[in-house]
Amino acid sequence: MPSVSIERIERDITAISRFGFNEADGGVYRQGFSPEDMAVREWLRARFAELGMSHRMDGAGNVIGRFDPAGRGEDVPAVIIASHTDSVPASGMFDGVLGVVAGLEVVRTMKANGIEPLYPVEVIATAEEEGRFGGMLGAQAMTGHLTREWLDAAADERGVKLVDAMREAGLDPSRAMHAYRPPETIRAYLELHVEQGPVLDTEKTTIGIVEGISGVFKWMVRLIGKADHAGTAPMNMRADALMGMADFAHEIPRIIEEEGTGKSRITIGHVNCKPGFPHTVPGEVDFTIVGRDLDHDKMKALASACERVLAAIARRNKLHFEYEQMSWLAPAYCDTGLISLIEGKTKELGYSYKIMPSGAGHDVQFFCEHSRAGLFFVPSVKGVSHAPDEWTHWVDCERGTRLLYECVCELACNEGALEEAGQAERV
Repeated sequence: MPSVSIERIERDITAISRFGFNEADGGVYRQGFSPEDMAVREWLRARFAELGMSHRMDGAGNVIGRFDPAGRGEDVPAVIIASHTDSVPASGMFDGVLGVVAGLEVVRTMKANGIEPLYPVEVIATAEEEGRFGGMLGAQAMTGHLTREWLDAAADERGVKLVDAMREAGLDPSRAMHAYRPPETIRAYLELHVEQGPVLDTEKTTIGIVEGISGVFKWMVRLIGKADHAGTAPMNMRADALMGMADFAHEIPRIIEEEGTGKSRITIGHVNCKPGFPHTVPGEVDFTIVGRDLDHDKMKALASACERVLAAIARRNKLHFEYEQMSWLAPAYCDTGLISLIEGKTKELGYSYKIMPSGAGHDVQFFCEHSRAGLFFVPSVKGVSHAPDEWTHWVDCERGTRLLYECVCELACNEGALEEAGQAERV
């Protein structure tokens, strides 16, 4: 029987990489609702048409191709394969794109093998996953997490409003609220993605089966001291705000050791030092703290510990401390039935694997409480992602697509697939 074709996978990924390619730095620039992003969507619809799939773009900009050779109609729930084709600035060629191309290849292979599924198979390229406007618009809209208030207020870092960008791309923003997919229309949601981290590559493991998406909290912290002359202010008389931040940074490993887990992450990602002059003691420092863990209680414990430690450091350094919580996203857990199914098919194929969390956000996190949802990774070389030198070996793309094919065939063609894999109970 015909199997997935790495030649077709490579051809499609390479073709998509040309949309928004910048020769100067070798990066891909295909931000959500840009002309390049919309051009890829039309390219994808042409591929759906070649395969005889019905296809459409919903009000949120999600491009949906449906493989339903038996003509069972919209009332039959679909097995969804989804990821995204938009990018961050100066991105690589695999992030998101592999999952969409793999979906195309799954349908091609099913057709080549004469498979007529009991349940339709949909391949979806979600809209605006990379968060140009601060969310994951397509997944939010399909799962009922989109509000009109957020839609109207969302803007990118340059001040361009989401609704204006949608109109410029030929979409009516009000139609985004009509993109909702009731849970009963979804049999299962599967996403294949490159890991975007170094674990699988370092450990020489073929597949990462994701147990859940880590929760994330983001703080904006301000430490206020006293700006002073760097030459005349004695060291023991200073209220150096930057020193307070440095003290906190050194405390992060202890906080995780005492309150977190091996899946915990705390990061200071952005720092603004004021007045920012070489000969002046910093009187104020604003910085971000982003914390992650797969356990919600651990997230709360990490946040509480950060607050206690910052307060103690502020007192010790004669500083004033304040913070604002910018966001709090709870962990999202993949369906245990799908985890079991993916694990079983991985074993059948003879691939090495590990069960692991995802520290990065993905569309799947919005589907986890909406339907049966699963995610698995293939390695990223050296863990590089969101950069021009992002790479995943073609053999790993082929293995991931083959695993996706086996899982989709089981879900789409076997009425009792999920029950056989185990009762689907969320973690």
